[in-house]
Amino acid sequence: MDEKLRPARLVTPGRIIANELEARGWTQKDLATIMGRPEQAISEIVSARKQITPETARELAQAFGTSAELWMNLETNYRLLLAERPQTEGEVALRGKIFEAAPVAELLKRGWIAPVQTAAALKEALCAYLGVTSLDSPVPVAAALRHSAQRGPEQKAEIAWVKRVELLARQQSPAACERRDWPQIVSSLLALAERAEDVARVPETLLRQGVHFVIVPHLPRTYLDGAALWVDERPVVALTLRYDRIDAFWFSLLHELAHLALGHEGGYLDQLYDAGRGRPTEDAEEQAADAQARDWLLDAGAVARFISAIGPTFTRSQVVLLAKEQRRHPGIVVGRLHYEGVLPYSYLRTLLVRVGAYLGAWIDTSGRCAGH
Repeated sequence: MDEKLRPARLVTPGRIIANELEARGWTQKDLATIMGRPEQAISEIVSARKQITPETARELAQAFGTSAELWMNLETNYRLLLAERPQTEGEVALRGKIFEAAPVAELLKRGWIAPVQTAAALKEALCAYLGVTSLDSPVPVAAALRHSAQRGPEQKAEIAWVKRVELLARQQSPAACERRDWPQIVSSLLALAERAEDVARVPETLLRQGVHFVIVPHLPRTYLDGAALWVDERPVVALTLRYDRIDAFWFSLLHELAHLALGHEGGYLDQLYDAGRGRPTEDAEEQAADAQARDWLLDAGAVARFISAIGPTFTRSQVVLLAKEQRRHPGIVVGRLHYEGVLPYSYLRTLLVRVGAYLGAWIDTSGRCAGH
């Protein structure tokens, strides 16, 4: 039998015999009578406990009107596959280890690693992606993973996400800057915060200031909104656009910039939004980044006076007026009022416009690198 025609799974000759018997309406006893064999012998052949010999193959051929070669080939190929079974089981075990090490199915789906045929090749591809020589080695990442010290499913997905951010950042060529003027960088960005369409200019503005900008959608179960990290001694701001809203975009962006501007060491993975319920603040540096982002976005005194003078109800026109005074998009004001708890999350949501359409060229998609 041609090697290409060999079955991918173990199929016993006995299964073929059972199919032939069923098609003819025969029993094993009938076949035993036809072949002049004990019924137990036929039962052992059908259950694969007994091999088909050349003599048996000749008798089966006469009984079923086939060739003896058919039955000998079925027996030979079955025994060959049976001999290879330990290797197949080893392949399954290796794939299990690979899928335990990272969200491999999602990496393949997104094209972050190429599809391969064997478990060994898949292991090699995953190790190359993670930058390790062994699946048991710790993965070097530029961002601090401040969640559970145990490598659970979520943390493995976070690591895979960070490695993608690192890869895309290294493909960019930001301007060379010896020292970065963070107040000037933030000022140049906030000049773009009044109109939604100006979000499209944010990435190039950062690159001109020597800051990498990457958008990589979060992996399932990571719930990441952004990250601040350093790659090859250059600052990187990475966002996921998990919440495609103008308020979420600007707060996430400025929160990550705040980590860099405030000199927070290491890298940070941030979960800034939780379906409008806020988030638990993890440490002093997170609190500082939150406060700095809020202060950059809107004047705290102006917001407090607005709430005191206008509340407890706010109209669209009043929000638009404050936004105009602050030179910010109205959605940013709405997001702040939601955060302060003075405006129900269901109110004025039409002002929370989407920004993803303005950043399409920078969003990492399968098989394409973003941000060129």
